[in-house]
Amino acid sequence: MSKYIYGTPKAKNHARHLRKTMTREEGILWRCYLRRYPVRFYRQYAIGQYIADFYCRKAKLVIELDGSQHFMEAGEEHDQKRTGFMEKFGIQVLRFTNKEILSNLYGVCEYIDLVVKNRLKKFQNS
Repeated sequence: MSKYIYGTPKAKNHARHLRKTMTREEGILWRCYLRRYPVRFYRQYAIGQYIADFYCRKAKLVIELDGSQHFMEAGEEHDQKRTGFMEKFGIQVLRFTNKEILSNLYGVCEYIDLVVKNRLKKFQNS
């Protein structure tokens, strides 16, 4: 297990680059919803050797937007490894396709809000 839960130095440098070159769908979700969400989200956040598209520390929640490369065998295996790594630290991973962002942004945002609120309640009651 990595000694760097919150980002290896190499991952942090790569995350800085990715923040400047977000995909169209990441930009839509960020600008239309997450940047103004009442609970803070970070974009392109390094966790261990991985980089989460969006991360909410308070809710221990990662949001991943999956393009076509995620549906190939190698992409699916990589996603399973990174999800398993994050789950070891109690971080839940939500995955949405780029198509969902473009065709159902309102539904995606509603679902994110529901999950964040449920996770915050869970942590308050713990």
